Amino acid sequence: MSRTFGAVIIGDEILSGKRQDKHFAKIAEMLGKRGLLLSWVEYLGDDRARLAATFKRTMAAGDVVFSCGGIGNTPDDHTRQAVAAALGVGLELHPDGFEELKVRFANEEITEQRKQLVTFPAGVEILPNPFNRIPGFMIHEHYFVPGFPQMAHPMIEWALDRFYAECFQPVDGKLEKAFLLTGPNAYESALLDLMERIVDEYPTLRLFSLPSLNGTERRHLELGVEGEPALVEKAMEEIRLEIERRGIHWTWRP
Repeated sequence: MSRTFGAVIIGDEILSGKRQDKHFAKIAEMLGKRGLLLSWVEYLGDDRARLAATFKRTMAAGDVVFSCGGIGNTPDDHTRQAVAAALGVGLELHPDGFEELKVRFANEEITEQRKQLVTFPAGVEILPNPFNRIPGFMIHEHYFVPGFPQMAHPMIEWALDRFYAECFQPVDGKLEKAFLLTGPNAYESALLDLMERIVDEYPTLRLFSLPSLNGTERRHLELGVEGEPALVEKAMEEIRLEIERRGIHWTWRP
């Protein structure tokens, strides 16, 4: 079963450059190890209205979405409220979340501020947090986790393995090959017809083209495909013959 996976990464501190995002590459890696692809990612600030509009749109699209950040109880955390607005529901103390909270703070007072940590949009389920027992939440195949990578990433892996194992694809059976093309005709627009032909003839392969620049000068174009090995070899041979016919110099990408 094919699914589309996306990510929403939240935080003014990321958009301002004060902190570097640690989620995008890791989510792509976790999906890749399971033979899946991250199809899109959006970076958003701590803007409740924009977050609500985004989640309303992504829930309607039917994608699987991992949202990182903004589920805490401080004034600059807006994800819980934004999801509630997107769903058209209120916030309520989650009973299962409260049980987790009682374990986490077994010998301490559970203050009203701490209860806010598990006050979620009505109708959601909790998403276990193995790091400190304070859960995230999930609804409509959207998984809301903290911004801290050491918490967020195990929670995302748990959701992948629990709910999407039937989507996993073999990784060892894939092959990726590419040429490095140089010369006056080694640019994407000049090879667009060839790329379109390869995509049409080999619909199960993933074609990619990555131009490389040295300052303002074009360095080379990386052109290749990924997928079932026999088809990759066949497609690369077809590409080689055509670029040689066009007088484009090529070498194998290391």
